[in-house]
Amino acid sequence: MSCFLAIDIGASSGRHLLGTTQNGRLVLEEVYRFPNEMKRLDGQLIWDTNELLDEILTGMKKCVEIGKIPVSVGIDTWGVDFVLLDEAMKMIGPAVAYRDSRTDGMFEEVAKHIPDQELYARTGIPKLVFNTIYQLMALKKTAPEILDKAHRLLFLPDYLHFLLSGVAETEYTIASTSALVKAGSQEWDDEVISRCGFPRNIFGKIVPPGTVLGDLRQDIQARVGYNCKVTMPASHDTKSAIMAVPADCESPLFLSSGTWSIMGVERTDPDCSEKSRIRTFTNEGGYGGQVCYMRNIMGLWIIQCVKKELGDKYSFAQLCEMAEKSTIATIVDVNDPRFLAPDNMIKTLKEVCAEKDMPVPQEPGELAAVIYNSLAQSYDDTARELEALTGTTYDAIYIVGGGAKAEYLNDLTAKATGKLVHAGPSEATAIGNMLAQMIAMGVFKDLHEARACVRKSL
Repeated sequence: MSCFLAIDIGASSGRHLLGTTQNGRLVLEEVYRFPNEMKRLDGQLIWDTNELLDEILTGMKKCVEIGKIPVSVGIDTWGVDFVLLDEAMKMIGPAVAYRDSRTDGMFEEVAKHIPDQELYARTGIPKLVFNTIYQLMALKKTAPEILDKAHRLLFLPDYLHFLLSGVAETEYTIASTSALVKAGSQEWDDEVISRCGFPRNIFGKIVPPGTVLGDLRQDIQARVGYNCKVTMPASHDTKSAIMAVPADCESPLFLSSGTWSIMGVERTDPDCSEKSRIRTFTNEGGYGGQVCYMRNIMGLWIIQCVKKELGDKYSFAQLCEMAEKSTIATIVDVNDPRFLAPDNMIKTLKEVCAEKDMPVPQEPGELAAVIYNSLAQSYDDTARELEALTGTTYDAIYIVGGGAKAEYLNDLTAKATGKLVHAGPSEATAIGNMLAQMIAMGVFKDLHEARACVRKSL
């Protein structure tokens, strides 16, 4: 019986899930889970890639302990963040996190080289401060010597796959988050790269999800105790989650709910119109060359920060229970940039409410109620705008990811949108990760067959 190992790394935690098929159904087993968070180094927010690799290998070794050796392993993470490698393929500097403030002022710098409207028309990616293009411009302005030394840019999952296999490739779905890829294609936009003054040589060939890189490096084999194939899934976590949407219709309305909430649909062609740009919808690459037309919403990041600032005294379930009893009716814009990386989320939330002359939440239940009700309102706004842009009315929303377990938020979403809500699977990202591996290895003939198995199983 062939097992497939999906390593799903989010901004707050990572998990290793083994998957196989039995009697036409998916069988899943979580073998390892670990915390993950940004760290501050020399004034910057960074990801500790050495620690991430150690956690990846620790989880892989657990497979030996339970006697289930995978035939393939794949990794997915969030988008936009990258590492730069020198000619010896060693990291130059740290992996700076997307919430770092280095991109402050970079909208204006990029616009000097290519106007916002033209950038969107070419790449289909809206102006978001954490996009790769703005991170690279920050490097060019503040540390050009790093770019001068760079031989290769690898997005975070590409780099982790490289550490496992020794093969450096750039996977399509993760590259498409950068605002440096031609919309609806699997090619870098050389015009954008040239006009921004970025070195073209650092951008390697883009390959599709499902690409098999090869075996584990021998030193990695020695550390984990076995060999297996390294297969690139849709390595942007949202695109893996979309693969696991258990819909039986074409182009369902999905909501990938986690640290970020991302709502959208799958299309065959991008929409790079001015109307789409103004409404901040993104056109990113999906599995099989599909375009994922969607909007980023701040998501559960806000409640995650509040929970932590409350000393983790309450579980998410308890916060939901208290929120349900609250009568506060305050609604905020969850996409306010002040919520991206504040020093104190509770203080920032209260300040935003006060500025809008709305009741200010005081108790934990009120804080949670404001956040969850604001998220539901944002989901409704996004669904309505998506329907207007696509000319399609959607009767249901398929919520996948960790947020699918938030029954209170799902209920608020159903009430706010007036749509039927299908919740789950909660581990959609890891499931989509292993589906791409399974298709590559011939377990399923295509994504349609794989999704049918998800519906039957979960």
